[in-house]
Amino acid sequence: MRSFFLTCFSIAWVFFTGACTDTSGSADIVTPAKHVIERQIGEKVNGISFQQINPVDGKETFEIEAKEGKLTLKGSSTVALCYAFHTYLREACHSMKTWSGEHLELPSLWPDYSLRKQTTPYDFRYFLNVCTYGYTTPYWDWARWENEIDWMALRGVNMPLATVASEAIAERVWLQMGLTKEETREFFTAPAHLPWHRMGNLNTWDGPLSDEWQKSQIELQHQIINRMRELGMQPIAPAFAGFVPMAFAEKHPDIKFKHLKWGGFDDKFNAYVLPPDSPFFEEIGKRFVKEWEKEFGKNTYYLSDSFNEMELPVAKDDVEGKHKLLAQYGESIYRSITAGNPDAIWVTQGWTFGYQHDFWDKASLQALLSHVPDDKMIIIDLGNDYPKWVWGTEQTWKVHDGFYGKKWIFSYVPNFGGKTPLTGDLQMYATSSAEALKAPSHGNLIGFGSAPEGLENNEVVYELLADMGWTDQAIDPEQWMPSYCTARYGAYPESMKNAWELFRKTAYSSLYSYPRFTWQTVIPDQRRISKIDVSDDFLHGIELFLASADSLNRSKLYVNDAIEFASYYIAAQADKLYKQALTEDTAGKPVAAYQHLNQAIDLLLNVDKLLASHPLYRLEEWVELARNSGTTPAEKDAYEANAKRLITTWGGFQEDYAARFWSGLIKDYYIPRLKLYFSKQRGDLDNWEEEWIRTPWHNTTTPFEKPLDMAIELVQKAKEIKN
Repeated sequence: MRSFFLTCFSIAWVFFTGACTDTSGSADIVTPAKHVIERQIGEKVNGISFQQINPVDGKETFEIEAKEGKLTLKGSSTVALCYAFHTYLREACHSMKTWSGEHLELPSLWPDYSLRKQTTPYDFRYFLNVCTYGYTTPYWDWARWENEIDWMALRGVNMPLATVASEAIAERVWLQMGLTKEETREFFTAPAHLPWHRMGNLNTWDGPLSDEWQKSQIELQHQIINRMRELGMQPIAPAFAGFVPMAFAEKHPDIKFKHLKWGGFDDKFNAYVLPPDSPFFEEIGKRFVKEWEKEFGKNTYYLSDSFNEMELPVAKDDVEGKHKLLAQYGESIYRSITAGNPDAIWVTQGWTFGYQHDFWDKASLQALLSHVPDDKMIIIDLGNDYPKWVWGTEQTWKVHDGFYGKKWIFSYVPNFGGKTPLTGDLQMYATSSAEALKAPSHGNLIGFGSAPEGLENNEVVYELLADMGWTDQAIDPEQWMPSYCTARYGAYPESMKNAWELFRKTAYSSLYSYPRFTWQTVIPDQRRISKIDVSDDFLHGIELFLASADSLNRSKLYVNDAIEFASYYIAAQADKLYKQALTEDTAGKPVAAYQHLNQAIDLLLNVDKLLASHPLYRLEEWVELARNSGTTPAEKDAYEANAKRLITTWGGFQEDYAARFWSGLIKDYYIPRLKLYFSKQRGDLDNWEEEWIRTPWHNTTTPFEKPLDMAIELVQKAKEIKN
């Protein structure tokens, strides 16, 4: 790759300075930006002039200009320079690097680009979700994290969540508090379930952790934090939220711990939480922050969530007691963080305020915030997409008057569980944050971000959201889409244009929490109703997308998307057949049921072979990362089992929550499970699932030699069945 860029670019020059316009002695912002860009395009980075400029009214800003083959990027921060390059790459070079691959067709000379100046209206562009560390990243190594941090920088993110190694720090604290290592380790879940442990939802499940895990996570977090700081990002570190090991509760019987409930788990897996007036609250919180900073250096922003999706332990009719307890908890959490670092700022997720909106009325949230200084707290208003699509309420910031003077970040949760089908309200994503900025009641709105539970899906959503973090104006998707598609695929033919118009009208004009096919849940899930757009317009959009194959078959990202979209088309037809089989089974028509079941399975086997050529949608990658995290055969097997459990049975009543549309999973889990359900061994389903989770998996799927051609052929066959 490097030699390619060296040969295709003959004029290499660089104006390289750490602070060429800033005489204040500030840190070098250019060198790390250059390194990020070099990792994308190699030696061609030496043909870019980088300059540091001052912020505009305290906000990060950048300038782009290219003349006569010379590209100049100016920025007031490292991520401003990186985002400037990402913007130029897309708009001038019609190129893009993404989670699923790249489309890079860089000319020998940088294309001309008229001067563009842009300033973000936000102090912070936030990214990640506590749950991302389970549904996506639990077994990532440094190489994968380095790519992700580069991805963030290129999209202008400057406030990422950074919770790796939380348990290694917590273990030190619990040992200081008199627990043994064994008592402490029993507290922790296995790696993929750690997000819910950190939020107090779940203890012990699939654990414990090993010495090797704790050590490796400390080393990994050093690399992550160092790189984030090198790029000028402000990582949000974990803090104590009041949850304690059972052994600690048993050692202090005089304390009235509250035993919470979550997720349908037995009591032994649920959390014990300290009462807010316990002196241990501040002591443990202080030790946690100090231990974290002793290991990773001074930090400013600390995340603590004490009530995520859980009810406060107070009588429902005791309004006064509820408000008193909330005020105490708010003050205790704040004091426990600042006791460890007086300059620290408490960050909390606002998800639960919307999710449990009946509980969190105005007076209740005001009580929680009442003893916390306005400049010492940031609320991440996590799910501004869910009031419209799921909760049927106003956006939470509107309900709570811009959070009563506290600083807050406008954010979305575009994905639950890492589910992959197309979903997302592009029109809302392109407008809602700009509307909030202009609203008289927006309060102290200081940031914008997105908090997907699962990455590596629906990339169009995150490219659009990256742009929204740098503007106070709404974006017109109809005008934005041609630039996106040209950069992603290399062209925007009429069939592509018509396809995306239908996608925007259907799948990308909606947001479903649980986009799953029925064959992924065996029978319809009555707890979490599945919704997925397989309308005729959506399916016709896929047909139109595939009609561009003759002109775009050399574009890797086009081929990847064609494989993905075609797989949905075929899977949708399989779902119709499978639903017929369920109906016939219920009606006592076994012959017809088996006929439709086998037709559905034949289609799904083809989907499995198609997705085997996709860079993201493969069980093989997930298992490989998990196994590589282990240091012994037993540990490798345990991590693989934990990784597979999260995306299948999960635990409690979360089964099939993280349903993945993946090669390997379809062939070796979903299909055998369907067969078992339609057999005389239906009652053995739970045992079979557990056996599959615990048995090491080996990929046996062979991809098609010409997957794009097969995608087109199979869609045509599925269309004939549909009609």
